[in-house]
Amino acid sequence: MSYPYQITSFEQYQADYQKSVEDPEGFWGNVAENFEWRKKWDKVLEWNFTEPRIEWFKGAKLNITENCIDRHLSTMADKPAIIWEPNNPEERVRVVTYQRLHKRVCQVAQMLTNNGVKKGDRVCIYMGMVPELAYAVLGCARIGAIHSVVFGGFSAQSIADRLYDAQAAFIITCDGAYRGDKVIPLKSVIDDALIGNRTIKKVIVYTRTRTPVSMIKGRDIWWEDEMEHAEHQIEKDGKVSFPAAEMDAEDPLFILYTSGSTGKPKGVVHSTAGYMLWTNYTFVNVFQYKPGDIHFCTADIGWITGHSYIVYGPLSAGATSLMFEGIPTWPDAGRFWDIVEKHKVNCLYTAPTAIRSLMSFGTNPIQGKDLSSLKVIGTVGEPINEEAWHWYDENIGKKRCPIVDTWWQTETGACLISNLAGVTPAIPSWASLPMPGVQPILVDENGNENTTADEHGIIKGNLCIKAPWPGILRTTYGDHERCRTNYFDTYPGLYFTGDGALKDAKGNYRITGRVDDVLNISGHRIGTAEVENAINMHSGVVESAVVGYPHDIKGQGIYAFVIYNGHHNEESLTRQDINLTVSKIIGPIAKPDKIQFVTGLPKTRSGKIMRRILRKIAEGETVNLGDTTTLLDPAVVEEIKNGRV
Repeated sequence: MSYPYQITSFEQYQADYQKSVEDPEGFWGNVAENFEWRKKWDKVLEWNFTEPRIEWFKGAKLNITENCIDRHLSTMADKPAIIWEPNNPEERVRVVTYQRLHKRVCQVAQMLTNNGVKKGDRVCIYMGMVPELAYAVLGCARIGAIHSVVFGGFSAQSIADRLYDAQAAFIITCDGAYRGDKVIPLKSVIDDALIGNRTIKKVIVYTRTRTPVSMIKGRDIWWEDEMEHAEHQIEKDGKVSFPAAEMDAEDPLFILYTSGSTGKPKGVVHSTAGYMLWTNYTFVNVFQYKPGDIHFCTADIGWITGHSYIVYGPLSAGATSLMFEGIPTWPDAGRFWDIVEKHKVNCLYTAPTAIRSLMSFGTNPIQGKDLSSLKVIGTVGEPINEEAWHWYDENIGKKRCPIVDTWWQTETGACLISNLAGVTPAIPSWASLPMPGVQPILVDENGNENTTADEHGIIKGNLCIKAPWPGILRTTYGDHERCRTNYFDTYPGLYFTGDGALKDAKGNYRITGRVDDVLNISGHRIGTAEVENAINMHSGVVESAVVGYPHDIKGQGIYAFVIYNGHHNEESLTRQDINLTVSKIIGPIAKPDKIQFVTGLPKTRSGKIMRRILRKIAEGETVNLGDTTTLLDPAVVEEIKNGRV
């Protein structure tokens, strides 16, 4: 499969970017010609950021699974679509060809139809990282049901909230899921989430761990039984077939819940055609994918990264996507490198959190591992610090693999700012240049564009986007006003990312972190991200998180939680050094009032720091910290509580 829209030189990037800004309809219309449509569009783009209303490929009809699977069958039916690496390295690897994927997705579509699932119904998927999760996602898309994948680490209450918000009628889950040396009892969590639920009609249960489960008559059914029945229905005259539903370009494809400023989950809605095109385009260009390459995205499909760069982006491009059930440190810290060697992985895409975790084990787990197949390595989920970037470059990429530092969000669908592997320049800890079609702007707190650079040629500001790209969210499920106020109301006429950024003289961007946590110190507004960025400039600091706490004199004080890798036997002196660093970079007003040294920060498995928990600890609250079960390492919360200064 060739990609006529793949950018192969810096000059082409510049030309394509210019075209995409000057004539977005012409540019994206040309890219869209490379996909399968039941009916072509009447208009490429119609938009208004005030309402907001965004429509891409208006009037077009398609089904995304025909683009991800069916169109590849005539040329690459026997090519691996998914390679599944199980949690236990002794267990058998499963290789799913495009032909086998087609059959399984048709089976799931038939199974869902048999159980009353219709176009537009919401299906909650709560599974471990098994191929059946990908089949379930694509099976929903095949019949036009809206899937909502919930990460397998969320609590019963979190699931219940999401089921209620989506008014979901169906659930697909597993008896349990493997995660390192643990078994997560998924069906049991679902049972707890369904106490009092009145919308769920069926729960389909896939057997993975053989964990004992409760099966309620009339509601709970076994995946295996239903799939066997469906298999006989879709096979006619030796051929497999299940007609894909015709979808409008703007029909919702999925809902994915993300944390909001309030406790209520926020259901980000992505539509069919624009999301398909955007994930494909960014996958092919950012990673410079070549047919036959093995792409290993280490994310969970419960997060947007897994949706876009394990399932939809790679499969729509006819790629081979490697899916991993386990964790990077089990049975030892060499697991990622074993997988790279075993499957001859060409592209590795992981999170800075994972990189920093693996750094802590030193280089012994890498010794003797053949990583020569790697051509591209990438990072996702949070800004990567320079120390981790260089470790990744030297020890994993061996200084011969470009690192793509991708910045994007659940709401953006796929990458917005990133270097293109080996095509546009990579700068340590800078996401660098925007993708074609993405028009960033840095504004001050009043929404005025910042154009004044400091003595180093750097412009600072809040990162907004001026115009829509195909993968932009369309709404928040059931509450369009929330979408408007969250993303389009802060700075009228702009999409507000909630992040701060720096821009250099060549147009490269560095993301500094969230700016919507703002402190008021003696009447001065100070962004926590700005303080963190300054603290992180200190040579001994690995990472930090800053929150506000009540201060008798200033109103709010600054409390910093700092991971420090230098010698801090003299903690008092180290604190003075950090404060001096902050004073130099921002000014004395931004100096932290309290600095607590910690060995880790409370993070979700996608790398997001849970500042809500840190804020409560800083305020002296040590009991009602909320649900900590979804954290990467819940034990770190106890350590922070006990070390409060």
